[in-house]
Amino acid sequence: MIELGVVPTMIQPVILCGGSGTRLWPLSREHYPKQLHALTGAAPSAGAATLLQQTANRALGLGSLAEPIVVCNEGHRFMVAEQLARAGARPKAIMLEPVGRGTAPALTLAAVQAVTQDDPVLLAMPSDHAVLDTAAFRKAVERGAALARQGYIVTFGVPARVPETGYGYIRAGRPIGSGEVPARFVEAFVEKPDAAAAREYVDSGQYLWNAGIFAVRASVWIDAIGSLRKEILAACERAHRGGRRDGPFLRVDAAAFAGCPADSIDYAVMERLARESSYEAVVVDLDAGWSDVGAWDALWQIAEKDAEGNALLGDVRATGTRNTLAISQHRLVACVGVEDLVVVETPDAVLVARKDRSQAIGPLVAALKAEGRPECLQHRKVRRPWGSYDGIERGERFQVKRIVVDPGGCLSLQMHYHRAEHWIVVRGTARVTRGEETFLLTENESTYIPTGTKHRLENPGKVPLEIIEVQSGAYLGEDDIVRFEDNYGREEAKAGPLPKAA
Repeated sequence: MIELGVVPTMIQPVILCGGSGTRLWPLSREHYPKQLHALTGAAPSAGAATLLQQTANRALGLGSLAEPIVVCNEGHRFMVAEQLARAGARPKAIMLEPVGRGTAPALTLAAVQAVTQDDPVLLAMPSDHAVLDTAAFRKAVERGAALARQGYIVTFGVPARVPETGYGYIRAGRPIGSGEVPARFVEAFVEKPDAAAAREYVDSGQYLWNAGIFAVRASVWIDAIGSLRKEILAACERAHRGGRRDGPFLRVDAAAFAGCPADSIDYAVMERLARESSYEAVVVDLDAGWSDVGAWDALWQIAEKDAEGNALLGDVRATGTRNTLAISQHRLVACVGVEDLVVVETPDAVLVARKDRSQAIGPLVAALKAEGRPECLQHRKVRRPWGSYDGIERGERFQVKRIVVDPGGCLSLQMHYHRAEHWIVVRGTARVTRGEETFLLTENESTYIPTGTKHRLENPGKVPLEIIEVQSGAYLGEDDIVRFEDNYGREEAKAGPLPKAA
């Protein structure tokens, strides 16, 4: 271990929010991944805290805590900012990744942003995990932060009580210090084992599940990644140096970050410490009801169940059913005489799978994506920074959407080449710009937007504005749009060739 002169006092949470969660399809989609969903506790649509919000709240109560740094996909930025605001979190920075490069570059970006004379302890937490015992989590973090202040690189391991093959493992060695929460030196990181090896690990008592949570001083991480993967550090420093502020967001230089090698924290640093670095790795026991919620069977394990072992979320009825996870988002789901199933209903897709095969959903989603199926990318209801829209119906040369604009929300000033739009207000007040005129519409009033006409929709009121939009025309794709002005910093689309009309 390298002794360092500055003793930091601050814990800087770093929330890593770049995952896609394909094994939780059809609830988790590429454009709306699992960390943005409420998957634990109440029904997913009942307003419970999302995994991201739970992660932001989890660190509250720790001593000397800074506001979090969040690293997320650029395409998720408005949803991430909205959810953090609703959770009462005020992030120090929301750093945007133009492309995904894994957790090692993400943590390096945060370290470059966070390193100061005070040299904070970075607490790196994935945004898509669940922790049932917050008090135990905080005790483990406080133990880990104290070790990180001494210059150790700290990871957190979950006591392995069952032979789980879906997790990586950590082999723990001799103890370090004493205290209520055990901590030991790391001897090795082990990839996901087969069933026989997993049983040996559990029986030995030497292994813990790798939770993917880390505590490390910012300067220590920068030195370690610079020593072990200098090309990652160089690319991240260039990307950060060429970045710019955009409201609450910090946009790194896209070209510099695109040239960064992709790697995880484990592969880039942790697995190489023992043989290639003067730093030492320590694992702290995290016995706090942790789950990575990596697949539907993992969600079933931590969910509240009835007397028959069923976890039923949403409008679900079950008769003669055992050990089943059933989720309804849109309509009644009825299960009769089934066992060990996963049933997930969304407005545009339904999954039925054996619970012990839920790890195999990833290849299915990859096949759907290769076919160009939109169901693997986004939900029928799509969030936007101004509100949301829901594609209710679609047919030849028409589609119907339910559009909800938040109070104060404002769509871009835009134009369409191939479609006209009819708007009917069903709730609230709309301010409409159509060509050179601007006017108000209230409930039960409507208007028509001809093809090729500049237009804008705004909500000047204090309640959500709800309209029904009927689009008609030869081409109805979302890329038939030219933006002239936008309040949310989205790039203005340039007039140019569009896909040929259907």
